[in-house]
Amino acid sequence: MALCKEEKAKIIKEFAKNEKDCGSAEVQIAILTKEINDLTEHMKEHKHDYHSKRGLLMKVGRRKKLLSYLKDNDVVSYRNVIQKLNLRK
Repeated sequence: MALCKEEKAKIIKEFAKNEKDCGSAEVQIAILTKEINDLTEHMKEHKHDYHSKRGLLMKVGRRKKLLSYLKDNDVVSYRNVIQKLNLRK
């Protein structure tokens, strides 16, 4: 269920502000979105896996807080992340 190094490096490369950036809000949101999508697929198959469901809800809450932070501090970056990850419809 965890992301492999190659997937994580690819996400970091795509969303990083510079080559040494690996912990900015944009990168964290992108990684959480990938993990949320993977867990959502897992939950479709295993409906009674309540431990994974709790983990999924915690990741969604963390992403929501990071999106709120990004929206308050850098609206342009917030809109770019939303568009790239296709979060709002």
